[in-house]
Amino acid sequence: MVRKMLAVLCLVGLLAPCLAADATTPIPVADYKGTIKIACVGDSITYGAGVKDRAKNAYPFVLGRLLGDKWEVRNFGVSGATLLRKGDKPYEKQKAFQQALDFKPDVLIVKLGTNDTKPQNWKHQDQFEADYKWLIEQFRKANPEVRVYLCLPVPAFPGNWGINDKTIREGVIPAVRKLAKECQTQIIDLYAALEGKKELVPDKVHPNAEGAAIMARTVYKALTGKDAPAEQK
Repeated sequence: MVRKMLAVLCLVGLLAPCLAADATTPIPVADYKGTIKIACVGDSITYGAGVKDRAKNAYPFVLGRLLGDKWEVRNFGVSGATLLRKGDKPYEKQKAFQQALDFKPDVLIVKLGTNDTKPQNWKHQDQFEADYKWLIEQFRKANPEVRVYLCLPVPAFPGNWGINDKTIREGVIPAVRKLAKECQTQIIDLYAALEGKKELVPDKVHPNAEGAAIMARTVYKALTGKDAPAEQK
């Protein structure tokens, strides 16, 4: 009996980082005295590769404009980055990772997994969930109150550079959905947001500026519970 109790306590200790509660309701803006800091962690799609005038039209920059002055949105996307720690370009080994941790965000938005579908990376798929939990844990150590949102990757049409939509749909997305339940985080479904919109993904992987705007508006709704306002031209 004692051994069983010790085993349970050990399991709880291991899972503690994932059991930190994240409300799935809209962010209560009034509860924040200062600026609400948002870290957009991701790969080239977050960075804005393939987006004309990236510094203006990548999804984190559009999101920042939509949210307004109460929010500070920073782009920590790294082209080619993988969630997998044994991937060919692990996010944890990029400067942006430490910069994002040092930012101590109030809100973390993770959009990783696309590059993980490359054959040389997905061979480590059995470590995907553990590596994702580790990433979440690092940000919860940096700020125990951080609100975490996990994005389902955007679709590929059907893929390029080894990236493929089948693995996104059948491998990455189910794993992210499972993690969101285990770690009590909210899902942002960017796959559904761009599904069937092949014309917005000209190189079959990276959304263009219009696609990035759709991503931003989808994230906006997840954070606020409201439809995004129209941007002024």
